[in-house]
This record gives sequence, structure tokens and C-alpha cells, in this order.
Amino acid sequence: MERFSVRREGLAMPKQVDHRGRREAIARALWRVVERRGVTQLTMRVVAREAGMSLGQLQHYFASRTAMLSFAMDFASEQTSARVQQGLEKLGDRPHPRDVLRLTLAEMLPLHADARATSRMSAAYVLEALHDRAVHEQARRGLVQGRSLVEQLVRQAIVDGHIDSGRDPATETNLLLALTGFTSLIELDVIEPEDALAAIDVHLDRLFSVPQLRKGE
Repeated sequence: MERFSVRREGLAMPKQVDHRGRREAIARALWRVVERRGVTQLTMRVVAREAGMSLGQLQHYFASRTAMLSFAMDFASEQTSARVQQGLEKLGDRPHPRDVLRLTLAEMLPLHADARATSRMSAAYVLEALHDRAVHEQARRGLVQGRSLVEQLVRQAIVDGHIDSGRDPATETNLLLALTGFTSLIELDVIEPEDALAAIDVHLDRLFSVPQLRKGE
């Protein structure tokens, strides 16, 4: 039996593969393809080449283009949430709801490289969702969840007296999210990023302007 023994200190241990890390790398490669070449060039073969792997290696992680796109969108959402969370930490323990809403809206606009990648990824995902029922449902759930979080902020701000109690929280939420429509205007050089932020500030100032009661009221 001794001839089958080995010295463990000289044994090469198998390399551990970070599967999550590989999927994230593929997602980032997909973002780059969308950003530089557009959604029409978004094929598994092109993404595999961008990621520096073979098509077979990519298919080991994603069985279809839809699965790859769905993961890339989920990862983009996670990155946006992480950036918002980092921004919130800088605002302190009890940030004003106006500052929280401004931060959230700003991160939804293509104002820096990561946000641009996420924004263009979202546009590609919406186009896919229009023609794929499964993707449609996943995209819808994500948007419903995001909208719900914004409405919670608005409702709490009304309860706390930061926003006039006469305002309808659902309508105000829809108006806030409509501001993310500046994305196309920024991407196509119709307006400058600072103009979009200025418009957001004006809208938030109006939203958080609570009428003062007159004496005797």
C-alpha cells in the first residue's frame, strides 16, 4: 500500500473557481458590449469574446441569452443599490428625505461611468422585455419594487411633516420617477447633466415646500 501514498505538502490542490465572480465578469462584459456596440450586437458569442472566454465557457454559466441578460440586469440593480447605500452613509444617521430622494434620482441618471452602463443596460433590458414574456415579468417586478420604495419615502415624508399632507403620495411618486426620463435627453446631448439636476432640485424644492399656517388657523 505504501507505493500509493503521496506527500501532501507536494500535492497541487485543485483551484477553486469563483463562479459568482465569473458571472459578474460576464455581466460587466455584456455592459461594455451594450455601451459600445448597442443591443443589436448583444449575442452570446460577442459577449464571450469581450469577456475573454470561449462560447462554451460562457454557456457553462448561462444557458441562454435571456438568462445572461437577466443576470446582468439584476447585477446592475445591485450595483445601483450599493451606490445609493454608500451615498446614504455619507448623509449621516438621519438624512433628510429630500436628500435621500435626490440621491436616488441622481443615481438613476447616466451621470458617471457606472450609472451610464446601468442606464444603457436597463434600456436593453426593456427592449428585450417587450418581446419576451418571462423577461417582461422579471423587469416588471423589479420596477414595481423600486417604485414601492420611492412611494414609502414619500409617504413617510408626509407623515413627518416634510411634505404637505394634501399631496397624493402615489401621484407624487409617479412625478418623481418621471424625472428619470431625463436619461434620454442626457444621452443624446439634448441637455447637460447639470440641467437635469437643476430641474430635479426645483421639483424637490416645490415638493418639500410646506405651506405655513396663518395665525388663528
